[in-house]
Amino acid sequence: MSDRSPAPGGLELVEKLVNTIDLETGADSLDTAEGRARYGLTEDDVPGARELRESLRAVLLAHAGHPPHRTVTPLGELLAAAPLVVTVDPADGAAALAPAGGGTLTARVATAVAEALVAGTWTRLKACEAVDCHWAYYDRSPAGRGRWCSMRVCGARAKMRRYRAKET
Repeated sequence: MSDRSPAPGGLELVEKLVNTIDLETGADSLDTAEGRARYGLTEDDVPGARELRESLRAVLLAHAGHPPHRTVTPLGELLAAAPLVVTVDPADGAAALAPAGGGTLTARVATAVAEALVAGTWTRLKACEAVDCHWAYYDRSPAGRGRWCSMRVCGARAKMRRYRAKET
């Protein structure tokens, strides 16, 4: 739904995962073989991926100052099980986190979150405040106070609802 450019670095993975479902229509790309293939998932992996997705959405709503959309497993619990390793480049000594042993989706998400924490970008990834949307977007506004994934769609709808409420 968003008309914004993708989140930077590994946060693009998080953003895309959260946006695998359209809450307005109910269409879930994880229901398709092609949608699962984008994340290296099998059909058996889908329940765990959905749990991860909704835990991420709850955190992104918190980044935007909103309560969770529903009860979910805390993201910290899910990411605690993610095997990560620290890699060090022998040529220049640069260190980085990387998913261990094959890189499960949870480990790749944990890596992206850790990198975003270091870069200071984690809290800029938010979920749209529109209850029929909650699409993930990266807030590039100078003050970091973006509210909607798209000003043309969700923002316009919210402003129109507010305007109509004033008329009555």
